Amino acid sequence: MSEATERVGTTCPACSPDTPVVHELLKSGGQATVRCGECGHVHKTRLEEPTTEQRDVIVSQDGESFSTTTEIPREEQLAVGEEFVLDTPEALLTVRITSLEVEGGRTEEADVPDIRTVWTRVVGNVAVDVTLNPTGGGDETRGIELRVPGDYEFTVGEREDLADESFTVKGIHLRADAEGYGFEHLDHEDDMAFAKDINRVYADDESSSAWSAW
Repeated sequence: MSEATERVGTTCPACSPDTPVVHELLKSGGQATVRCGECGHVHKTRLEEPTTEQRDVIVSQDGESFSTTTEIPREEQLAVGEEFVLDTPEALLTVRITSLEVEGGRTEEADVPDIRTVWTRVVGNVAVDVTLNPTGGGDETRGIELRVPGDYEFTVGEREDLADESFTVKGIHLRADAEGYGFEHLDHEDDMAFAKDINRVYADDESSSAWSAW
């Protein structure tokens, strides 16, 4: 199956010299080659690059933060909860917007020209805190930290075998910016949450080396 042809809007010297019409982009570059969708005329034209604005971005990851910048199309509107890929000198990071700083304070959504700083949190690869309870009962617990992809799914009632640890999920406490779950705490069988939305997992320890009998 061939890839979908990119389409652009521009004037056609043959049939529409004054009004932009849909064209197929045949070859990009300074002078792009396009085919008119109305009459089929192939010609060259200079396509305007999207207007962008540079904005400061604060990135939070594992309790630490750093600042960088990014180019954002001027006509866009950003909102808390949206995710995008951020190109930093070190790596490409998938981040989620946690706050937008505009003149006068913070807001949930804003047009790009009004935004001063975009505050974000890394969600592409995340650390998840897990509290493990001994399966034999008792008050002793232990905590571990697991690093997994942000879209990794934890499900109440399911067993996980990760990083030499085995446990059965009993409850999930969600982050404040998690959306679409309906509850802050999940504890019903088959309740599922993505790792990037989780504040803490509560589980029964199933590791063969844990809580051995005396």
